[in-house]
This record gives sequence, structure tokens and C-alpha cells, in this order.
Amino acid sequence: MSTLFSGLDGMLFRCLVDDCRHLLSVSPGCRDLTGYVAEDLVGSVTHSLESLTDPEDRAAVRGTILAALDTGARYRIEYRIVCRDGEEKWVLERGIGLRDEAGRRIIEGYLEDITDRVLAQIQLAETELRYRSIFENSVIGMFQSTENGRYLAANQALATLYSYPTPEALISSLADIASGLYVDQRRRADFKRMIQQDGRVSDFESEVICRDGSRIWISENAHAVCAPDGTLLYYEGTVEDITERHRYQSVLQHQATHDPLTGLPNRNLLQDRLEQAVQLAQRQMSKVVLAFVDLDNFKVINDSLGHAAGDELLIEIASRLRQALRGIDTVARYGGDEFVLIMGEQASSEDTRHLLERVLATIQAPLMLAGHALRINCSIGVSVYPDDAQDLDSLLRVADVAMYHAKKSGKGQYHFYTRDLNQVAQDRFVLESSLQSAIEHNELTVVYQPKVDSAARVRGFEALVRWNSAGHGLVTPDRFIPLAEETGQILAIGELVLYAACRAAASWPLIDGLALSVAVNLSARQLTEPGLPAMVADALAVSGLPPECLELEITESMIMGDVEHTIRVLKSIKALGVRIAVDDFGTGYSSLSYLQRLPIDTLKIDRSFVSGCDRGGKAMAIPHAIIFLGKTLNLHIVAEGVETEAEKDALSVCGCNEFQGYLFSRPMQMASVGDYLQARLR
Repeated sequence: MSTLFSGLDGMLFRCLVDDCRHLLSVSPGCRDLTGYVAEDLVGSVTHSLESLTDPEDRAAVRGTILAALDTGARYRIEYRIVCRDGEEKWVLERGIGLRDEAGRRIIEGYLEDITDRVLAQIQLAETELRYRSIFENSVIGMFQSTENGRYLAANQALATLYSYPTPEALISSLADIASGLYVDQRRRADFKRMIQQDGRVSDFESEVICRDGSRIWISENAHAVCAPDGTLLYYEGTVEDITERHRYQSVLQHQATHDPLTGLPNRNLLQDRLEQAVQLAQRQMSKVVLAFVDLDNFKVINDSLGHAAGDELLIEIASRLRQALRGIDTVARYGGDEFVLIMGEQASSEDTRHLLERVLATIQAPLMLAGHALRINCSIGVSVYPDDAQDLDSLLRVADVAMYHAKKSGKGQYHFYTRDLNQVAQDRFVLESSLQSAIEHNELTVVYQPKVDSAARVRGFEALVRWNSAGHGLVTPDRFIPLAEETGQILAIGELVLYAACRAAASWPLIDGLALSVAVNLSARQLTEPGLPAMVADALAVSGLPPECLELEITESMIMGDVEHTIRVLKSIKALGVRIAVDDFGTGYSSLSYLQRLPIDTLKIDRSFVSGCDRGGKAMAIPHAIIFLGKTLNLHIVAEGVETEAEKDALSVCGCNEFQGYLFSRPMQMASVGDYLQARLR
């Protein structure tokens, strides 16, 4: 066992089903987890799983395990253990009851250290509690109510909240809180049960119906007021309108799990849906089909008709995919022009083929886009659980291999993964090798896209990398940048772009007496490099560029990787005098508390929110909110992907500081920057 399981982080164990759960065997991971070695635990009279368990948790652990053993089910439970050195850790135990060779009842299980996750959850809960205290100190409703559901007293704030003119009208009209107020009438019973158990309710959230028929979400904090002999007199508490907060939390949750452009599930929700489909397939002894869908020639459409048309196409394709699939299936946007389909409960391969053919036919139906009649094709790669792989990453990888084979075979078709398709993986290796050669032989070039203010005056440029390969032709950034991130080549590319951009910006002329700035994108891999601040300082020193003329851009998703490390690195860079920007803001799921702590100067509104914002209404809601948030935090606001004057004007009215997009210029070679600036001055 020590050889087989030496690499596990947690502890595998076998124990007796007795009062103390004495251990029969443990894996080597026991030492890292508990501080004890196997010899301390196995066969010991004094040491057992029961003795390791925190005394306060023993009863709950014992109850959970015994209940599972009675039914023969697997169990899982989270609890605390006390290690050899006295340290307390949180663990997740999974196990199942069995009979060993001697016929004894035993448990086979696994203990996993979840301390970091639990502490993070506790910290998050504490943060939210502090956040809620802001509302509790505001003018909120107050009440006294009887146990049988009538208000004894209420203040004007509560009456107004529920759309009654006076407290008296509220008290006289609402004879039964359960049936007359709560949308879910069971909430009153829940309210009473919690007070009976704990003496109070805190942040008791419910949906209620107001006198005018509108529905709002409320949060109640209340306690029981009793006579000296313990007899309940009434409930007393406060009511807060949390409708906006509830709606905002719903929006945040939706943003965290859905693609902002198409409304489809994103990668996070895709993972969850696949896990559910796999669990169902395991119970039913069936299969799960995963299809990786890639639109053919999407880049041509995007480049020729513009990003707005490209976005419109993606929205239409998402709608068509929804229509083609069954209610039990999932369609998610994986990124760019890539979609993933999860098709569970497949009775036969023939059923799968019929469904895939329907998907192809639905996508291939003619459509009008930007005044052009188009017929879109797609290539689909298919993998099957459990035949081809067991997890999402592996299923996606082999489906991606099959998709490239379908594309190579003529596009507009689907292909199931087979073992002989690994040649595609070899092609990927070739691309990786070509990229390394491009780095070494200076095939990569840096281009510059201008940023202008509301008066259309150039204030700076963003530096972007391009690769025109001798062997592969023009390789788009969305093809080689993710590859470079995976392989680590992004470090060399990032260094190349940073030094080139600093040298370029140092040579640009003053505009209206002001120096032009240059923005450079940082990658997630670069943020993990301890030498990043020193490299930035060296690039500034070598080029002679003033630090305030350099802006480094990070994405929201990068913030949420290792937040504390990110803050430390950015503060080190900020100390050089360099500006920091958050790119693609609104597309990730970052905490506003982190946003306050980060040493940032600029928020960049993602193009997905800019496109069509001039229509107002919902289309302008998110850009307006981002601009308002940025101004509140005293941040500079830049909108990217601006393609029309109407979009620029709408954003300018809201207070956006700078704009970037095809309306002003496509990215240009360094040699063209001077002519561009001269033309803008004329």
C-alpha cells in the first residue's frame, strides 16, 4: 500500500466498526495529514479515528457513519481533527461499510485535508456579515408579531415597504402573515421553528407579496420576547428590503456561470452539468456524449463584417443549438466560436448520430447577417463517456482532436474520436515548435492600437503581438497565445512585447504637450514570475520611458487566481510609478472587495458590453454600472471594441474617459504610428 498510495495527499484507511473506529491500515499520507506515522495508528489501542476527531464533532461523525452503515450507502462528512502537534484541521471523510476476509464489519475510506477551503468559506461568510451590517444600520422596518401570525405593532418604514399607507392599515389588513405576506407560506413555519430552536432568526430571507401586488425580497432579523416565566409574549424584529441585493446576487451568480454574450452556460457550469450527467450515466449504466463544436471560417466573417456581426452570429448560433437539442441536454459556450454539447441518456450510437445531424442541419440553415445571406458550417468532434475518457478535461481534449480531424476532412461534419486521431496532437506539437522558432528568430511583431479621449485626441496605444509564420501563415493570437500560456512560452513573448512597447512609446512625440502612454497585457503566467517587477523596471530604464507612460493590463480572471500574490506583485509594480488596468472588466467574477484592495488605476469595459450600447436600456445598463463603479473608486475608464460614433457618444455621456476600437483604427505596425499621429493632428 505504501508504494501504491505514496503520492496521495490525503489518507486512505481501513478501520473496524467499533466505538472508536480502530485503524487496521492507513496510507503513507497519514503523516502529512495527522503528524502520526502508520506505526502510531495501526493496531493502536490509544489512537483511533475517534481519538483524532475533535470532541465537539464526534457525535455528528458517529451518527452520520452509523446511518450510512445501516443503509449500506457510501457516506461523506466534514469535521475537525486534532493532529499530533495539537493543530486543528478540517477534513472531508468519504467511506463505505464492508466485510473483511474474516467477516468483520469494517470501513474503507479516505480523509482529505479541506482546511484551506473551510477557512476560506468562513472568511467569505464573515465578509458578507460585515457587508450586511451596512444595511442593518439604515432606516428599516420594525415589527412585533404574535405566534399565530398577526402584527401587534409596526413602524411606518415597514408599512411603506409593504405598500400600506399607515402602520394601522398594515396591522388591520394583514390578518395572517403566513398566507397574506409570504409567497411561500411555509416560510412562517420556518421562521417560528428557527426562533424556537435558537431563540432568534438572523438574515431570514423570503419573497413577499406587497399590498399593490408587487413582489420583493426581504431579510428579517428577529427574536422571541418572553415573560419572566418563559411564556412567549411576541416576536420582535426588523425587516430590510433586499430586492436589489438579491437581484444583484442573482446577476453575479448568472455572470459567474453564463457567457455574457450568448447567455449560454460557461465553463464553470459546463463542469457541473457534466458531473451530473456522468453521475446519472453511472446509475443507469448508460453513456454520455460530449460534442466539441467549432464554427468554420468564423474569423473570415469577423474580419470582413466586423465584431458586431460576429457577435450577432454567435448569439444566433447559440439560439439554434438550444433549439436543436433536447431538454435534458446542455449547450455551453467554451470560448470564441467554440461550443460544447453534453448529450446524456443516449440509447444508441444511432440516436447520437441523428442528434448530431440535426445540430449540423440547424446550424447550416441560411441566415441574414449584416445584410448578407450566409450559410454557416461547423465542425464537430465527439467523445463518449466512459469509452474515451472519464473527466471533462480528457473528454474535451479527445473531442478537440476529433473536431480538428472533422475540420481537416472538409468541415461541415462531425467525427467521433478514435485512437488513431492522435496525429492531431502531434500537429499541436509542431505548432508549439514553430512558435519557439518564431520567438528565437524574431517572427513575432508588435502592433499598436490607439486609445483616444472624448474629443478624439490620441492619448496612447495598446501593444498587441502578432505572428506571421513562414510555415503556418498568419497565426491568430487566440490560437497561439493559449498554447504559449500552457507551454510557458508566454514568458518570452511577454518580455518581447514589454521591451518593444517601452522602446516604441519612448520615441513617440508629445501630443498637446502630453506624453503618449502604452498599455501592455500581462499574462497569468507572468504574474507568477518573481522577477516580473524587476523586468518592468529594467524595460523602463533601458528605454528611458517615464513610468507613468506605461500601463500594464490584467484580466479579472487573473485576479481571482491567487489574490494575495496578485496584490503583492501589482503593488511592487505600482511602486515603480507604472499604472495598472483591469482588462475585460465585467466578464469575470471578481469580488468588489478585492477591487478595492488592488492598486489599479483603470477599468477597461469589455467589447461584449460596448457593442450596441447606444441602444440604451438593458444594453447600456452594464457599461453605465461599470463607469459609475469606476468613478466612485476614482478610476480611469476605457471602453474597448468601439465601432460606431453612436457607441462612443453614449459611453462619453456616461463619463467614459477613453475609447479604443475599429472606429478609430485597427492595430498598426510601429512604422505607421508616426503617419497616423501626423494625420490626426491635421
